[in-house]
Amino acid sequence: MKKIVLLRHGESVWNKENRFTGWTDIDLTDKGVADAAQAGLQMKDNGLVFDIAYTSFLKRAVKTLDIVLDKMDLDWIPVGKSWRLNEKHYGTLQGLNKTETASKYGERQVLLWRRSFDVAPEPLDVDDNRNPRKEIRYKSVPWDEIPLTESLKDTIARTIPYWECEIYPQLTMYDQILVVAHGNSLRGIIKYLKNISDDDIVNLNLPTAIPYVFEFDDKLNLVKDYFIGDPEQINKLMQEVASQAQK
Repeated sequence: MKKIVLLRHGESVWNKENRFTGWTDIDLTDKGVADAAQAGLQMKDNGLVFDIAYTSFLKRAVKTLDIVLDKMDLDWIPVGKSWRLNEKHYGTLQGLNKTETASKYGERQVLLWRRSFDVAPEPLDVDDNRNPRKEIRYKSVPWDEIPLTESLKDTIARTIPYWECEIYPQLTMYDQILVVAHGNSLRGIIKYLKNISDDDIVNLNLPTAIPYVFEFDDKLNLVKDYFIGDPEQINKLMQEVASQAQK
């Protein structure tokens, strides 16, 4: 049985402050570091031994992966990094408090910005200092491919080609792959894998640092998916994510 494990990064500083983060490069909290370490130990205890790993260009995901691999004694495996695994770009919402934004615009509107399939926040101005086109880490990315805002649909449009051309084909050579990324880039992959409808994807909330295992048969067909951990606790964490933008 071949496996790909999806892992959202540990708690970041802006997760703790309940801010829209997007492409802003925010570090882990002490809790985020501890949660990443715990995720690594959980996966090791469950017999996972990864052959290759992937992550985004953002430090909260990169550091989570580094901690996980250290706890699993797998620091030596190859790691691929791509901007295509970055979080959804939240445009002008980046840096704003989610609860305060819900009070201003209404919970329904913020839910659409956060979780809907095709509604994007207002884009950043090209001259905005938050524009990722100004960052050296994206110098090799074509200008017109770097977003100033995104919906989940837009995020999927940049993430799935990387999944199809780079990550998924590795199952022909390797048995276990780890992908450490972000709430929405991973939601896009999950939507694709499980054929979740555009309407139902709004109900999918991923907690931080909880391993999500996808098992494939020898013909690379998906046969099973499950979280590692206590189901009751995981459900509680999902509800906490869902309630972040309530007044």
